[in-house]
Amino acid sequence: MSEAVIQVKELSKHFGSKTAVNKVSLTVNQGDIFGFLGPNGSGKTTTIRLLCGLLTPDHGEGHCLGYDIRTQATQIKREVGYMTQRFSFYEDLTIRENLEFVARIYAMRRLKTAVTKAIENLGLTHRQHQLAGALSGGWKQRLALAACMLHRPRLLLLDEPTAGVDPQARRDFWDEIHALASSGVTVLVSTHYMDEAERCNRLAYISHGDLMAAGTPQELIDISGLVTWTLEGPNIHELARELRQSPAAQQVVPFGNSLHVSGTDSVALARVLDPFRHNPDYRFQEAKPSLEDVFIDLTSRSVDTR
Repeated sequence: MSEAVIQVKELSKHFGSKTAVNKVSLTVNQGDIFGFLGPNGSGKTTTIRLLCGLLTPDHGEGHCLGYDIRTQATQIKREVGYMTQRFSFYEDLTIRENLEFVARIYAMRRLKTAVTKAIENLGLTHRQHQLAGALSGGWKQRLALAACMLHRPRLLLLDEPTAGVDPQARRDFWDEIHALASSGVTVLVSTHYMDEAERCNRLAYISHGDLMAAGTPQELIDISGLVTWTLEGPNIHELARELRQSPAAQQVVPFGNSLHVSGTDSVALARVLDPFRHNPDYRFQEAKPSLEDVFIDLTSRSVDTR
């Protein structure tokens, strides 16, 4: 089995009367690309900050890179690359100047050589003298990733790194992530994009501070118990309104000229769909539930009681 890079048990964090993270237990193994998913305000960022020593848990225990998250936060910070949600570099400095500043913080030897290598590795050479504030979202993202990797961390914590970035830049970014993982770097990344979730080898879903599910993408689909049917035919939107009146059709989602109808009770769902099967204008096909179906189902089950 792979070595556990992150192993925490029942982490909890409160801000006043609000429970941001509630008894979360996670294991992330070396070389994982571990996707961390959940709606806004679900506790993803707080959990990430607990893992890297930026916050101290109120309850629970664990280790990150072999260090105790409570007592050895300084050591963790030196061996982790953390990319925050917001661009956090000096916009009136160039790419090179920003990276040299970060390298000085880490007291790196052969500073200029390390910065030049980071710039080359992420294809920033022709832009290295450009002001950070003039960069597009995709190039800012590359600068942030280069800064994270300067001190050659064993673990990357990426908090919604591709928010607001165009599809090509997102794809390029994920190619870089897979290249890093193949070299032995472990990655934990929070995201809202289902296509990105599918590029992770393991996933966890958190909602209202509660960890609701964890496993490989296929394991999450399997344990959801969802059954999905695709319906094609006329008057899709009228059909959707009618199907939504039945509790058995837990999700009714239009996709172009078709509907995806999902539920966990296959018998009850079949009963709801039966009256439409006799209409030759409609075509039915059982489909594999998607991760999006699973996560919408998990969100619908979660209730904020705190």
